Amino acid sequence: MDETMTEPQQTVPFAPFEWMLSGRYLRARRREGFISVIAGFSFLGIMLGVATLIIVMAVMNGFRKELLDKILGLNGHLLVQPLESPLTDWKDVSERISQVQGIRLAAPVVDGQGLGSSPFNASGVFIRGIRSQDLVNLTSIAKNIKQGTLEGFDESQGVAIGRRLADLLSLHAGDSITLVAPKGAVTPMGTTPRIKPYKVAAVFEIGMSEYDSSFVFMPLSEAQAYFNRNNDVTAIEIFTSNPDKVEQFRKTVTEAAGRPVFLVDWRQRNSTFFNALQVERNVMFLILTLIVLVAALNIVSGLIMLVKDKGQDIAVLRTMGASQGAIMRIFLITGASIGVVGTLTGFIVGLLICMNIETIRLFLSWLTNTDLFDPTLYFLSKLPAEIDAGETSAVVIMALTLSFLATLYPSWRAARLDPVEALRYE
Repeated sequence: MDETMTEPQQTVPFAPFEWMLSGRYLRARRREGFISVIAGFSFLGIMLGVATLIIVMAVMNGFRKELLDKILGLNGHLLVQPLESPLTDWKDVSERISQVQGIRLAAPVVDGQGLGSSPFNASGVFIRGIRSQDLVNLTSIAKNIKQGTLEGFDESQGVAIGRRLADLLSLHAGDSITLVAPKGAVTPMGTTPRIKPYKVAAVFEIGMSEYDSSFVFMPLSEAQAYFNRNNDVTAIEIFTSNPDKVEQFRKTVTEAAGRPVFLVDWRQRNSTFFNALQVERNVMFLILTLIVLVAALNIVSGLIMLVKDKGQDIAVLRTMGASQGAIMRIFLITGASIGVVGTLTGFIVGLLICMNIETIRLFLSWLTNTDLFDPTLYFLSKLPAEIDAGETSAVVIMALTLSFLATLYPSWRAARLDPVEALRYE
């Protein structure tokens, strides 16, 4: 008799009967319908929490990557500015810098602001004078020409403008755009604005509305004359092979310049913008983690009610020889199953949505007849999503850990239940 009673105590952990009982407790029955509803809500909460966390983090990663690619595709990783005298020796300086190992391009530029107008409209523009050979090497521009061509850019009197600016001014390649600069010729009556028409040689679209709606590229020699430059340039834009390691180029570029210069890297030029993105990303991660935590607390409440409801079953199992460990494992499996299945389902749903997020956005925009991702507000023409394997793994591990921790206390309570007291009150 004693051997028969002690035999269940020797059962290996997570034995088949423990899985069987856990499965029965998870299946809905009429008498325990309310508990099953709580378990269902716990499952939905974890699934939605994990999926939402993966989607939001992927979108924010994609947003940062797209912005970084477009900003660094148009602006240099290092900006060389003169300290003492104007950059009249820009040809020699840019040639020496371009010989430094790891430097892809050293492009002298002349920057200025003006007003672009057509017979239909007018808009403020940012004018950049650049050599044709440098503009062709800017792949963000050269590979995104929608109208016209960059061939013979230096020899022509034409300019390249962004797609949104062309739409705003109702212009196409071959049309004429009038540029107005505030500082023009000096006359006895004072400085008069410089007004000059230019042929639109090319229309580009890099996908960032701020650039597509304001940038105008002009031949370098023409920009020097237009802005009254005495054969000097505003700065030299330097593009490196690895923008994340831009610090290691500072010393070599300064030495190669051969004259006093001031260097500004892309992180300093855009520090406020990218710091704000990082803060927003961290706050969103914290807020969405609370969704998963709330869902895990639902598992706690559901299991506590299940333990209360199954008090007589626990007492009978204990009197039949089931150990406290077996009882605890039964409820551990019950609660953990909700967390594991919910996490994996949320993981799959999150990945599917991230892979088709632009299609979903277009469908919802069509369904609601609204623009859900206005490029004029978000700078990008489409909704990006970049899935980071490390972050996604961290989200899954966090959700599984919270789900497991949520089952510990109710399972411990079930294992500590006194069978005599349970049967007496039943």
